[in-house]
Amino acid sequence: MFSIGDFARLGLVSTRMLRHYDAIGLLRPAHVDPGTGYRSYQAGQLARLNRVVALKDLGFTLEQVRSILDEKVSTEELHGMVRLRRAQLEERIAADRARLLSVEARLRTIEREGHMKTDEVVLKSVAPVRVAGLSARAASYETEDIGPVIQPLFHEVCGRMDAAGKPYVGPGIAHYVPEDDGGVLVHASFEATFGPEDAVGLDLFDLPGIETAATIIHRGPMDDIGSTFQTLAHWIEENGYRSVGLARELSLHCPPDHAEWVHELQIEITKA
Repeated sequence: MFSIGDFARLGLVSTRMLRHYDAIGLLRPAHVDPGTGYRSYQAGQLARLNRVVALKDLGFTLEQVRSILDEKVSTEELHGMVRLRRAQLEERIAADRARLLSVEARLRTIEREGHMKTDEVVLKSVAPVRVAGLSARAASYETEDIGPVIQPLFHEVCGRMDAAGKPYVGPGIAHYVPEDDGGVLVHASFEATFGPEDAVGLDLFDLPGIETAATIIHRGPMDDIGSTFQTLAHWIEENGYRSVGLARELSLHCPPDHAEWVHELQIEITKA
């Protein structure tokens, strides 16, 4: 037998927690001295304590924990619950980390607001081009929704072209088509140098030209693209234009270090 203090230390919990579990009938001591009221526990009760703590940490209420334990959940089932909860927590951490990066990028955009150089915007026409690529849907046009879609798409396109020995011509081209529900159809492609019979599982389609495009070079990671878009927006407004559709992104230089990335943004414009 172990005193409540010794049992708490062995179970890595507090004596207050053990008293609470006793009070609600979740983990009764093996023996209570009728004279002193001192609680004593057996080593075998650590197994139940471990399950109580694990299930509570999984997010179950103590009432739910009692129901689960009364149903005698097996070790394998408990492991399955822990693995599922771990995956959920990792997903939440990843989402929170992405949200933090997005907030930091917005703050950098705010810091640059007084230092925008609209003279970096260049007007030009963009010729139509036949491209080979893949498409997928993003929940919205927000950076945190686009990034996890466009990057794997380009990785897959490059992998298929490499496997088939097809050369890259020109920069990678990302373009976006808005959908009625707020989602966006994301396209990742390269100029096609082959016909449908050699498409290696890629979609071939004609990307229309743009008669008048406002273009600007963005340097650095795509998480920081907000300030470049802001510069573009100021130029469009100040020069009496309005934008048409969503911007295209041309990957001019994409080394492993994202800080060295270079992209050209192209957005169709017309006189307001």
